[in-house]
Amino acid sequence: MSTEDATTSTDFVRDKVIDDCRTGKFDGRVVTRFPPEPNGYLHIGHAKSICLNFGIAQEFPGGVCHLRFDDTDPEKESMEFVEAIKTDVRWLGFDWGDHEYYASDYFEQLYEYAVKLIKDGKAYVCDLSADQMREYRGTLTEPGKPTPGRSRSMEENLDLFERMRAGEFPDGAYVLRAKVDLASPNMNMRDPTIYRIRHVSHYRAGDKWCIYPMYDFTHGQSDSIERVTHSICTLEFEDHRPLYDWFLDALEIYHPEQTEFARLNLTFTVMSKRKLLQLVEEEHVSGWDDPRMLTIIGLRRRGYTPAALRAFCKKIGITKFDGTTDIALLEHCLRDDLNKTAQRVMAVLKPLKVVITNYPDDQVEEMDAVNNPEDESAGTRKVPFTKELYIERDDFMEDPPKKFFRLAPGREVRLRYAYYITCNDVVKDEQTGEIIELRCSYDPETRGGSSPDGRKVKATLHWVSADRGLPAEVRLYDHLFKVPDPDDVEEGEDYKSNLNPNSLEVITDAVVEPSVAGLEPGTRVQFERLGYFCIDTKDSRPDALVINRTVTLRDTWAKIAKKGG
Repeated sequence: MSTEDATTSTDFVRDKVIDDCRTGKFDGRVVTRFPPEPNGYLHIGHAKSICLNFGIAQEFPGGVCHLRFDDTDPEKESMEFVEAIKTDVRWLGFDWGDHEYYASDYFEQLYEYAVKLIKDGKAYVCDLSADQMREYRGTLTEPGKPTPGRSRSMEENLDLFERMRAGEFPDGAYVLRAKVDLASPNMNMRDPTIYRIRHVSHYRAGDKWCIYPMYDFTHGQSDSIERVTHSICTLEFEDHRPLYDWFLDALEIYHPEQTEFARLNLTFTVMSKRKLLQLVEEEHVSGWDDPRMLTIIGLRRRGYTPAALRAFCKKIGITKFDGTTDIALLEHCLRDDLNKTAQRVMAVLKPLKVVITNYPDDQVEEMDAVNNPEDESAGTRKVPFTKELYIERDDFMEDPPKKFFRLAPGREVRLRYAYYITCNDVVKDEQTGEIIELRCSYDPETRGGSSPDGRKVKATLHWVSADRGLPAEVRLYDHLFKVPDPDDVEEGEDYKSNLNPNSLEVITDAVVEPSVAGLEPGTRVQFERLGYFCIDTKDSRPDALVINRTVTLRDTWAKIAKKGG
């Protein structure tokens, strides 16, 4: 896309990039970066940032987006998270090419930058405890006061910093702080810590380092080393921008431009990595890939598509103001994509046996079923029809109310792709009175779903052959939380009190049509009249199918949008 083309679909971040290209800032280059910390799995909030940063790089001639791991916290990081992040970014449809970077590769350069600050009188070693440091930093209404270490000589600071690196001191004995402005109204500028001692092995650097740079000191200088042009961050970093600029100016190095946008907040979920970790560790969910989690790995397992997430990120747009998006919009984007792409199959979740009394005992007919009415090229498949079938238990009522048009005693309905049938008899369990079987008759002249005499029926039911159908475990997923804002709790409670006890229902006796046996794990389908589903990528086997409900057919967002219009 040319710079002119990019103006047709824009936001304030893209406006800034367009303007920078027009004025020749950064010599017309566009280099963005997606800089995750490899200490957890990505969630849907990260998808918004991925789509923005990689999207901008794709839209401008010669644009590049770096994938950089800001790996400065060795206690929490691992290659497991690095590989998971790379998988998620690729799955979303983006590629960083040769531009895979790690902040840990810059540790030596960052150390030299810190030494320069010390030599220039802009950094010092401090031996205050964390509590003392908070006391000396002041408050929002009172300025900070100089610590004893702030007046140390440059030579003494250099000596102490070198000894910190050499491992002479225990964790917490010293930190290196930038000497900025103790009276600044911005607390981030009141001599922030830029290095701390951590005697912890790093997953990439091993035991080479026992001092590690703080994130605020790392990411701006990493941007500079990589010659990033547009450093795009979420809104909570707006107050950190003056410090970002201060470091780059103090070091007199190449200066990228930081711009902030509002992060994604979504109803019925939490986005905090700490809270997501807590849900996993306390076993409220089965893991990071639990389909109820809005991690990218969880969404993928549930059956979400990359196209749906990209469409969602495009619809919500990029703004400067925090807000909360209704999860119904995310589900709408998913339905819109799956409606076009998912193969239709028939499945019965709560089976009720139907015996067609006038159908030949051993006869099997192959009915032609449409794979996707939205896509002619998807073709058709054969579905076996036999004397004994299953229908949904909810599709029959012995004593139906006025507006119930499905199967009832003496009533005729259409079986999808097959015949008209009429219920003649109801068989019940002698002990419990539960309906266990329906005796029906069929009209052989109605094959394909229409009658030669033109009579109409008011309902069409899905079904599965009792003889040829396959057993399956079906997991019906709902929102993990029962209220739109999980943090809206009574005093003394936390967000976990709003966990939805009905977020998962497991059906062990579902039956699906035989064609499902040939589908690969991860394949998304529409169970006709029931919703969109996905063959589970972790637990499903050819001889023991496990299928996840991705989303129901009902589109709440479409109703909201229509009402609003």
